[in-house]
Amino acid sequence: MLDICLLGCGGSLPVPDRSLTALLLNFKGKKILIDCGEGTQVSMKMVGWGFKTIDVICFTHSHADHVIGLPGLLLTIANSGREEALTIIGPPGFDRILSGLMVVCPQLPFEVNFIEAKLDGSITFSMDDLHISSLGLDHTLTCVGYSIYVKRGRRFDPEKARSNNIPVKLWSKLQRGETTEYEGVTYTPDMVLGESRDGLKVSYFTDTRPFEGLVEFISNSELLIGEGMYAEDSELDKALKNKHMLFCEAATIAKEGEVGELWLTHFSPSLSNPENYIENATKIFNNTIIGRDRLTKTLTFKDGI
Repeated sequence: MLDICLLGCGGSLPVPDRSLTALLLNFKGKKILIDCGEGTQVSMKMVGWGFKTIDVICFTHSHADHVIGLPGLLLTIANSGREEALTIIGPPGFDRILSGLMVVCPQLPFEVNFIEAKLDGSITFSMDDLHISSLGLDHTLTCVGYSIYVKRGRRFDPEKARSNNIPVKLWSKLQRGETTEYEGVTYTPDMVLGESRDGLKVSYFTDTRPFEGLVEFISNSELLIGEGMYAEDSELDKALKNKHMLFCEAATIAKEGEVGELWLTHFSPSLSNPENYIENATKIFNNTIIGRDRLTKTLTFKDGI
């Protein structure tokens, strides 16, 4: 299963009861953080998922509301006792921003490795059964969206193993995907595994205009966390100028991408009560939720096995 927590849902600047942008995902004890605005550590402390096991931090872009929380977070991770290397992913050119942010935390007890996010929608980073893909967005500077896919293993089929005369002592190795040679015969995982099964997909974008390719990138996500900077259709001129998105535009992307659920996030600080405008999204995509700090959801595989 995959746990998701929207740590902060604000854009531009923090306001009371609304931290800046951050999303935390937990899969088998390994954690991925996307963006790290002001207030991220406070929200993380309130959620109680811990700091030590953050293995990957992804950044969409270098605007301050998405990155300023990083130095303090790295120091907190260091104080938690982490010694394993940590991976930071960001758009092209982000390594320069990262170097600047780390001036105030130069002596960490773990290595920080930087990976440049791909802009074509392909996989940027993999960790066990979890794959992170990235896509270039349409903002005022280089910005990327992320899609996290948890691959699901094929179910072990004992009847298939027996029909292929597989020695029982080899079953566990083959189930783990290991090709094995025994008494001059080569046995492959296909000889004991059933059909492929759907995994879990979560997609995330902020700070962008709608564009060709975004729907395909987020398509069939169980959960889409998408930008809702402006609530009302009348604010289109501002959205065009600042390269942000309206509620109705995010909802249209969710509908066309056939996602399971949409969380709107990254609200303008002038948008005091985004829930008052939810119908601007639900009239297009009914299963829309107004994001809030520490909104949490657990995704499980379809048959729960």
